[in-house]
Amino acid sequence: MVKSREELRAYREKCEKALNAQNIRVLVCAGTGCVAGGSLDIYKRLIEICAEKGLDAQITLEKEVSHEGIGIKKSGCHGFCELGPLVKIEPMGWLYLRVKPDDCEEIVEKTLKNGEKVERLFYHDDTGVYEKQFDIPFYKNQTRIVLDECGQIDADSVDEYIAFGGYRAVEKALFEMDSEEICAQIEDSGLRGRGGGGYPAGKKWIQVLHQPETLRYIVCNGDEGDPGAFMDRSIMEGNPHRMLEGMIIAGIATKAHEGYIYVRAEYPLAVRRLNRAIQSARELGLLGDNILGTDFSFDIHINQGAGAFVCGEGSALTASIEGERGMPRVKPPRTVEAGLFGKPTVLNNVETYANVPLIIINGVDWYRSIGTETSPGTKAFAITGNVKNTGLIEVPMGTTLREVVFDIGGGIKNDRKFKAVQIGGPSGGCLTLGEGQIDLPLDFDSLKKVGAMIGSGGLVVMDEHTCMVEVARFFMNFTQNESCGKCVPCREGTRRMLEILERIVGGTGTLEDIDLLEELANTVSKTALCGLGKTAANPVLSTLKYFRDEYVAHVVDKKCPAGECKALKVYKINPDKCKGCSKCARQCPVSAISGEIKSPFNIDTAKCIKCGACKSACPFGAVEEV
Repeated sequence: MVKSREELRAYREKCEKALNAQNIRVLVCAGTGCVAGGSLDIYKRLIEICAEKGLDAQITLEKEVSHEGIGIKKSGCHGFCELGPLVKIEPMGWLYLRVKPDDCEEIVEKTLKNGEKVERLFYHDDTGVYEKQFDIPFYKNQTRIVLDECGQIDADSVDEYIAFGGYRAVEKALFEMDSEEICAQIEDSGLRGRGGGGYPAGKKWIQVLHQPETLRYIVCNGDEGDPGAFMDRSIMEGNPHRMLEGMIIAGIATKAHEGYIYVRAEYPLAVRRLNRAIQSARELGLLGDNILGTDFSFDIHINQGAGAFVCGEGSALTASIEGERGMPRVKPPRTVEAGLFGKPTVLNNVETYANVPLIIINGVDWYRSIGTETSPGTKAFAITGNVKNTGLIEVPMGTTLREVVFDIGGGIKNDRKFKAVQIGGPSGGCLTLGEGQIDLPLDFDSLKKVGAMIGSGGLVVMDEHTCMVEVARFFMNFTQNESCGKCVPCREGTRRMLEILERIVGGTGTLEDIDLLEELANTVSKTALCGLGKTAANPVLSTLKYFRDEYVAHVVDKKCPAGECKALKVYKINPDKCKGCSKCARQCPVSAISGEIKSPFNIDTAKCIKCGACKSACPFGAVEEV
């Protein structure tokens, strides 16, 4: 246990020395995506082969070892999930992609024993072969500050975090700053909450500090319920101490002595690593009573949520921690006045807290040099969908959608046309090619002007074959299922909107349905109780605004322009292509196809259930959608 500033510095020096003694470091991605792809088998196999060959492989940072060796570590998410499992070799900076257990023998023999490259495992495309991670276009066009150590350090090791400069910000906050100075620095930095709303973090901290009630709490929102979003999860899995450090500093700044992390139980790896990080910090004396010999005490607890999307809303989250049903509360009072257990509470999300140590160490000017005037810093996004490079990225605020989709994401899969991006999950909206939105800066204020929002940072890219009505139906189905039911506009309004959308994609919608859908969407947005309800209609309103012609085609022409809505598909057999082989008739589950051998067959559209079995079975391409 370190009991003073001097002891922490001495401990850091030992950790740095031990890290430098590992002349080669092998970082096996152990984020959820790569673990699902078998990365833990790769980790075990590398250790086994090193043992067989008599190589000195260390799986922990051995502070008492003075000789050089090889470090084999389980890191957090490297970000390039599309090409996992990933293995990085330091200090060379080499990144091996799609690694399999069978590749481990060659990696050990060539790289770990002889310092040679396994070139077939490098990234390559039409422009060449890329050996180093940050030369790959996917990484080269990013600015990674919050995610800089995810994939660079052992995710389970407090010693490695300290060796990389961890807890220097806590040290500075405790010994060189007072609460007012810390709050002022966070406010002057312009850091805004990364959970979606973009409220200034420093302003929130100051409000809590100046409350007359002296019992205060620090709460971290790690719920992250948006479909396709995994930014916070990756930080909790890959660099949990960075987030804990930010929470401790928030405690120092607001004179709070207790913190809570609310994380969904569907993130078991994040929960395990957070528990381990908290325990390691306690054992070292960085959490608990009289931290570093001062009179400041602070501890952190974990609460696991049951996966309710509404618990991402602040008041519902605090109600859930208290043991109540997770439902939003009427405001005022606000969380800063009466949050957790009715006491003043700082509530920020994982990414927000992870920015704090960087601001304390590097200063306001450094932070404001990144991003835009009103949205400084960077933002992590999870880019998924019909894009070539999917994964976890981090870019300066103000980076354009074009840069994200085409420079980092590599463009649309199969060289199809870009159609839209759904940003901000179920609470967000669509951005399109129209009205210059492809060149729109991704920051809080620019997105708000066009009816969208950053949200937690999910980016779903869609191509020309995506039905925008079905996109709206998908997100409305999610939101309706997740509505807590407390207020009528959200409980009943989302249900009615979902019913209309299902009629439209089912081929029974009318023009009146479109008008009613828009009216309902505007009503719910204006009258719902909490943020979930107020933003639930955003996917509907944005698709109606930019793709109304698709809605009209569904109800007037009874056609889905993208060809995706099953109920609106019509299959016919082209007599000029049909050879009369009867394969289609034999595959039809409802006997809707008839004809004679060696003569063109026909489909009875009244019987057809539009399953597509006939089209899949036809070897001549005679079955066509019309």
